[in-house]
Amino acid sequence: MNKNRPKYNQIIEAAVQVIAENGYHASQVSKIAKRAGVADGTIYLYFKNKEDILVSVFEEKMGQFIERIADSIKKRKNVNEKLLTLIEMHFSQLSEDHHLAIVTQLELRQSNSALRLQINEILKPYLTVIDDIIKEGMNENVFRDDLNLLLVRQMIFGTLDETVTNWVMKDHKYDLAEQASQVHSLLTKGLIAR
Repeated sequence: MNKNRPKYNQIIEAAVQVIAENGYHASQVSKIAKRAGVADGTIYLYFKNKEDILVSVFEEKMGQFIERIADSIKKRKNVNEKLLTLIEMHFSQLSEDHHLAIVTQLELRQSNSALRLQINEILKPYLTVIDDIIKEGMNENVFRDDLNLLLVRQMIFGTLDETVTNWVMKDHKYDLAEQASQVHSLLTKGLIAR
C-alpha cells in the first residue's frame, strides 16, 4: 500500500487529534476513521490495528521532526550553535503541534513494552544526531574529552523530553520555545558559578 496517498496522511493526522483528545485507550478506530472522513474499513487497508496506527503516527511525525532538525543543524557552523538549534527545534516543533505533544509525551508512555521497543527503534536516528553533536564537541575541545557519551546523550534527551512533558502537563500555559536558551546554557555551562 502506497503510504504517500492522501488518505494515509488524513488518517495519521486524525489519529494524532483523536488520541490527544481522548487518550490512546479510549480512541477507537471508528473515532479515528470518522475524524479522517473515511470508512472504518479503509483504516485496515493501511494499518493492521490501533497499535499499528500509534506506531505509524510516531514513525511519520518523528521522521519529519528528525529530518527538519538534522537539516537545520547542517547549516550551523559550530557545535554550540548545533546544540542550541537542536533544543530550539525540539521545543518549537512540539509547541506548534499541541496534539502531537500530548501524544508523544503522555500517550506513548502508557503503551506496552513491545510498543515501546518499536518506539525506541524510531528514536534511534534522533539519538544519533545528539551523539554526533557530543562527539564533535569533544573532538573540537568545546566539550570535555572525558564525557560518557551515553550518559550525556541521556541527559540531553531526558532534559528536553522532561521539559516538554512538564509544559504539556501545565496545559501549555507558558512559551516552551522560550526555554531553549536557558536549557542550552544549563547543558553547556552547568550549575557552577564562574
